[in-house]
Amino acid sequence: MPKTLQKVDDKASNRPRLEEYFIQTGFYDLLPLAKQLAQDQSYDQSEMIEAVCKVNDKFHQYPPTKNRTAWFKMVFVEKLAEARADILAFRVKAIK
Repeated sequence: MPKTLQKVDDKASNRPRLEEYFIQTGFYDLLPLAKQLAQDQSYDQSEMIEAVCKVNDKFHQYPPTKNRTAWFKMVFVEKLAEARADILAFRVKAIK
């Protein structure tokens, strides 16, 4: 008897996962730290994705000179707040 596969929503299956964003940006080694920071401040996965993209942009403009982990922690917390604001603003615009 053949096994049947459950149909998965195409939109959700085509989206990159959080881990893939961290791999592409080069911060995969800091993913556990990022998850802990986001969890401590009640951020969700979409905000983390937006934040790591913003961190990557800042990394290319102003790379860390001494301690990459401390730099990431400081910038990621800052960008999490920006990401939440951007996502909320986008949702408000989409409603109107």
